[in-house]
Amino acid sequence: MEGTDEQVNLGIDDLPVRDELRGKSPYGAPQLDVPVRLNTNENPYPLPEPLVERIAERVREAARDLNRYPDRDAVELRTQLARYLTDSTGYEVGPANVWAANGSNEVIQQLLQTFGGPGRTAIGFEPSYSMHGLIARGTGTGWISGPRNADFTIDLAAAERAIAENKPDVVFVTTPNNPTGNAVPPETVLALYEAAQAAKPSMVVVDEAYVEFSHGDSLLPLIEGRPHLVVSRTMSKAFGAAGLRLGYLAAHPAVVDAVQLVRLPYHLSAVTQATALAALEHTDTLLKYVEQLKAERDRLVSELRATGYEVVESDANFVQFGLFEDSHTAWQKILDQGVLVRDNGIPGWLRVSAGTPEENDAFLDAVRELKKEQST
Repeated sequence: MEGTDEQVNLGIDDLPVRDELRGKSPYGAPQLDVPVRLNTNENPYPLPEPLVERIAERVREAARDLNRYPDRDAVELRTQLARYLTDSTGYEVGPANVWAANGSNEVIQQLLQTFGGPGRTAIGFEPSYSMHGLIARGTGTGWISGPRNADFTIDLAAAERAIAENKPDVVFVTTPNNPTGNAVPPETVLALYEAAQAAKPSMVVVDEAYVEFSHGDSLLPLIEGRPHLVVSRTMSKAFGAAGLRLGYLAAHPAVVDAVQLVRLPYHLSAVTQATALAALEHTDTLLKYVEQLKAERDRLVSELRATGYEVVESDANFVQFGLFEDSHTAWQKILDQGVLVRDNGIPGWLRVSAGTPEENDAFLDAVRELKKEQST
């Protein structure tokens, strides 16, 4: 049946969407077919062939029972994630401390569904991971943008005041921070936690999506004796498994019990669980790629500074660099040379993900050319 003109011209604003969603744009980076894509913080290295084979084996095993629902509580997966966290941080956690979902974004969504919602608020210190605010709005949680210093560190005194004044129900701390790359010192997180407990008390979510690339240690041990502290992680970055969509959290077992009140039934498919378990069997191999990327990130920092750019200290697998009079024009000029980086809308700054040495060489050639053009 052919649609009427009214149907053809119908837009989002013509629908009865919630007021807090009007005028907003969905999250996403440009997906362009260019020779070098360094805009989404992916691990540039394909999974090693032995892991690919092991994934195929595990998925084949899981496929025999696809007529049945998967393990609703993902016990085996949570057990292996707990083992990975214990081995990598030295702080012992068990499966009761761990919960897994479809990417760290679903972890954040479940936390906000549980501890946020209508009549409640969440605060983050921006610029930071924009999905925190987007998911807050999507769950009906009021969003408060907290302050940062000019060097993108958290202004602790101002942050403590904001928490005391607004009494948010959820506090987000991203470390290493996305998109700026800098890590948050443990003492700052502890101070924010204490401020949050004095104000409400409220939940504090430490987003450690990029922690494996950090110069410092995970803040996971801070959950000891702090039942309102949650550490969120992902397999998308360090494990090179962005296509898997597997995120997880570590916290007091009561938090794990609480988020299960809002999780969808059987939310993690048997195929997802099988693939993640296979990846966890190859942790040592995958983390060797992390070391390569850390070295390449440090090379990018050094070369960008040598070329005359300002660079924010990075503990992630990406680097924020500038300064540009018009960052979007600079982004386009780099793209014109076949290299896609990220314009996050922070005036004067762009972000580049660490790629392979060859990809990074192409990026550095492009920004050197841009610097020459700006100097003439």
